[in-house]
Amino acid sequence: MQRYKCTVEYDGRPYHGWQYQDNVISVQQVFEQALAKFAGQFVRVHVSGRTDAGVHALGQVVHFDISTAYPADVVMNAINHHLRPAPVAVVAAEAVDPDFHARFDSKKRYYMYRIINRRAPLALEAGRAWGIFRALDVDAMNVGARHLLGHHDFTSFRDTDCQAKSPMKTLDRLDVVRGEKDEIRIHAESRSFLHHQVRNMVGTLVLVGKGNWQPDDVKTALEACDRRAGGPTAPADGLYFVRVDY
Repeated sequence: MQRYKCTVEYDGRPYHGWQYQDNVISVQQVFEQALAKFAGQFVRVHVSGRTDAGVHALGQVVHFDISTAYPADVVMNAINHHLRPAPVAVVAAEAVDPDFHARFDSKKRYYMYRIINRRAPLALEAGRAWGIFRALDVDAMNVGARHLLGHHDFTSFRDTDCQAKSPMKTLDRLDVVRGEKDEIRIHAESRSFLHHQVRNMVGTLVLVGKGNWQPDDVKTALEACDRRAGGPTAPADGLYFVRVDY
């Protein structure tokens, strides 16, 4: 058996998240179907981190084992051939040691959230960013974001159905950056995240950006350790799984 590590990008709009589910289509399902056509049998694919319905990926990482050792570029090209026309693609592949694990060997995960801050509705970016029509104060959002850096109980930013054993996480980066063409990007880095943590943090920072909250209100929400104290959950449209460090 040979184990392969693949870096995958996908448009999350057609899918109900990464994980296989009955009666709905998932990224895992279409990837495993393509892999089965190449390998000649069903192959289970393991992922570095599951994404929710509508969330996109630039650098998702998976691993799987197949019985025949092929050159990595053959594996990549063959899977991509069978993935067409799904908006899912393997952008890199490599043969790895049999003890490599896409999830358990990860050291840090990177997410990016895209906001288009303008009065006009989104045409080309609909489903790929969150359109916010009220002007946002990026400086105030960054002040609020600093309250979330470090090791904390993130219950206030955790989905009520989150299955993680502990709400304690260490947030290494949360930056709000204004780019070109009315785009604002929020970058988040941590070893791991709670369910909806990034989207809940983004929703909270948007309240600050709009002036509904003061930056110190983010600290108050964090210390409450109560999901009801946090801001709303930002739409899945703007969230991107960027990469994983090993």
